[in-house]
Amino acid sequence: MSQSAGPTPPPDGHGTGEGARPGGGASGSGRSLTVADALALPVLAAGQPQVVTGVTRLDRPVRWVHITELTDPASFLKGGELVLTTGMPLPEDTAGIRRYVDELADVDAAALVIELVRRYHRPPDALVQACRSRDMPLVTLARDVNFLEVTQVVHALILGNQADAMRRTQRIHEAFTALTLRGAGPDDVMRAAAEMSGRTVVLENLVHQALICEPSGSTVEEVLAGWEQRSRSTPPGDQPRTRGPEGWLVTPVAYQGERWGRVAMLPPPPGPAAVGGAPAFSPEDVTVLERTAMALTIARLIHATPWERTAHRSALRDLTEQRHHSPEDARARFAALGLPTEGAVYLAVLTDGGTAGDEAGLESRLSHELTALGLPALVGTLAPGRIGVLLALRPAQQWRPTAERLSRVVLGAHPEAVVSVGPEVTRLADAPRSFRAAARVAEAALPGRPLPDGRSFHEQSDVGLRHLLFALRADTRVQDFAERRLGPLVDHDTRHGTDLLTTLRHYLDAAGNKTTTARRGNLSRETVYQRLRTIERVLGCDLESGEERTELHTALTALDVLRLG
Repeated sequence: MSQSAGPTPPPDGHGTGEGARPGGGASGSGRSLTVADALALPVLAAGQPQVVTGVTRLDRPVRWVHITELTDPASFLKGGELVLTTGMPLPEDTAGIRRYVDELADVDAAALVIELVRRYHRPPDALVQACRSRDMPLVTLARDVNFLEVTQVVHALILGNQADAMRRTQRIHEAFTALTLRGAGPDDVMRAAAEMSGRTVVLENLVHQALICEPSGSTVEEVLAGWEQRSRSTPPGDQPRTRGPEGWLVTPVAYQGERWGRVAMLPPPPGPAAVGGAPAFSPEDVTVLERTAMALTIARLIHATPWERTAHRSALRDLTEQRHHSPEDARARFAALGLPTEGAVYLAVLTDGGTAGDEAGLESRLSHELTALGLPALVGTLAPGRIGVLLALRPAQQWRPTAERLSRVVLGAHPEAVVSVGPEVTRLADAPRSFRAAARVAEAALPGRPLPDGRSFHEQSDVGLRHLLFALRADTRVQDFAERRLGPLVDHDTRHGTDLLTTLRHYLDAAGNKTTTARRGNLSRETVYQRLRTIERVLGCDLESGEERTELHTALTALDVLRLG
């Protein structure tokens, strides 16, 4: 038999509207007890509950249980209550029933449960229509239920959930406090936010460029595809709130009192995760987002480098080291940073040497130059003393003037630096090849050797035999080859005070022409013949052999570059 009572108030200080996390249980799961959860409890299931209206809203959270036999129970409610009644107090007239339901809906009661044992054996049509018009869940019980037992069971679950929620919130605060105390950077903060919430989180600046993306349950491509357009359709706000067509939870991030970006927490794919009006995010998610924004503000004060620069560095390093999970992920990430990923020609520019300690300053100068030129590009430090630039040019656009301007910016600040350029590529996925080629060009750049007039950067066409051997000078195989072929001659010159190595150089440079060799060495032809015979004897070679002359010329070139250091 039902036991009715007056208003059963919830405890003070407990909030309403905790979001349901899909797939979790009702108790100790990180989400609120819902109407569906309550109806599944044995104490209510024994009454054979039937959902008459509001079937799509059974995910609504239950904040408390309210037993009532009053004609105006709404005046005692605060929202989120599961209202239990025998139906005895319901008005007789249709207008009165409509007013009764409207008042419950206006205070956001979770559901109305009516027992069909005493007054009614079927719900009044007026009640059904009134609940349907307000999308209020109406549940009937065909059998007698002990309402007081229902309150005891449900309230125990709710209070247990609230205690668990307090513990979870405390752990969130402790985790972010620890991050702040150890001076964590933005990547660490965003990674922690994604791990604690189990959600995808994205940090963007004011022009809707995604600087950091920590996906959860999605790929980078899925998260960042069409990012700018999607982000612009999600309006800003001053407080953490669910906004936009996809139901993002967003909050602003400030720096020195000025808003400079925001953090977005995304619901699970395919978009709005709230089914039947249930919130997609829990209070713990809101707490994580709030603490994330606070931690990012502090990190911005600690880490002076603009985060756009940090994002460019990270993206370029992942590209050159090919750490992206897929080409699609790379395209989505670069597009979210504002770089065209279709219909462009890509070119890698590297600066090496002489810039160590000034990477940040040089990054800034190069970025300003590219902005002045109106060229989309990413600029970032790839390693100490090495800065990379990825240019995205129009297909018909000439790249040499841009490379020259960038090179002059670098050399104006660091005259000893080497600027190298890789080949053009038409796919972003091939950009690492352009960077590798530019790196090889830089390694082969001979110190002190002038470049062609009007050009201050190095390119692949500059790399000849001498440059190649210079790049390979640390390879012991090159060193061993030079020593085996020419070491005996160098030792002979040292012991006897001769200069046969110079004679050999003149002979090889003259392509075996003895007359030219004599003229260049200021020697008689007889002396040249005599010296060449001595060289053949010391080296055990035949100077008339084209193959041996090629080997000796290569060895001599290797010896020259090895002496450069």
